[in-house]
Amino acid sequence: MAGEFALIERLLNQAGVASAMPAPSLLLGPGDDCALIAPPENGTAWAITTDMLVEGTHFLATDDPENLGWKTLAVNLSDLAAMGAQPRYVTLAVALSADDASSGWVDQFFRGFSACAQQFGVDLIGGDTTRGPRTFCVTAIGSVQPGQALRRSGAQDQDDIWISGTPGLAALGLAHKLGTTTLAPTLAALASKALHRPLPRVALGLALTGLAHSCLDVSDGLLQDLGHITTASGLAATLHQAALPATPTGVNDALWQHCLLGGGDDYELLFTAPAAAREALTALSSQLDLPLHRIGQMHADGTAGRIDLLDAQQQPIDLASIRQGYDHFA
Repeated sequence: MAGEFALIERLLNQAGVASAMPAPSLLLGPGDDCALIAPPENGTAWAITTDMLVEGTHFLATDDPENLGWKTLAVNLSDLAAMGAQPRYVTLAVALSADDASSGWVDQFFRGFSACAQQFGVDLIGGDTTRGPRTFCVTAIGSVQPGQALRRSGAQDQDDIWISGTPGLAALGLAHKLGTTTLAPTLAALASKALHRPLPRVALGLALTGLAHSCLDVSDGLLQDLGHITTASGLAATLHQAALPATPTGVNDALWQHCLLGGGDDYELLFTAPAAAREALTALSSQLDLPLHRIGQMHADGTAGRIDLLDAQQQPIDLASIRQGYDHFA
């Protein structure tokens, strides 16, 4: 089989880093011990995030490698989107078996990774390879005006709570894949796409700067991730069941509530904004052709971090039986 350095050369070429049009601030790309990138311009700052995908925890050995390549990058770009940052560069560290390195598996993986990089205009500027169980670690770098960066701690009293897209679909797709539920073919295809080919909401994140007060992406479950905003902002939250995305046709209501509130892996944006922004957000939803659901409200009259879910009669729903989200070490 080809050696490590031949593999790196092959993958870098496949990923398109030898582009004739690199980003102007990329001074030196892959090939040396480090890449060189110029400092941000016009007072912007670098936004930097790292995420890891491990076989058996984040994906299955049987998953399609091209979809996995896409998702490996997409989940990191989603973190940049949640900060209102413009994606610029990524690095990728991979652990692979000898069979992966010498077979078409890794080429399919990079086909998906490269497609995501090209769609969102990022350059792969470095990384590492080693032999071991399949593991992928991306560091993504974006640019943002520091004063406009969307933070978890920025929510304000009486802010509306919004969620993009249809959270819950990815968890529903996983349930179908594992055989714990059976979906109609059209819904199964939609849920599978949400699980395996998530779309980082970069355009939405950029548009929310100046509109939203706080934001994050839903990776570990809506309830758990909203808890990060309430805790960081020192506020409580009330959600309205009737305002949440509706249960898909043919799906059990209890299963949908579990997927929607505790499933995670959707990478939709959960954000808060003042009531004065409602009209602008409705227009933005139409402009981006992306549903934006106003699902609740932040408030100061309650225990910081508390989240209540109210039914149609404004009565609290017991959340104890709903999975609160994913925790790697729980």
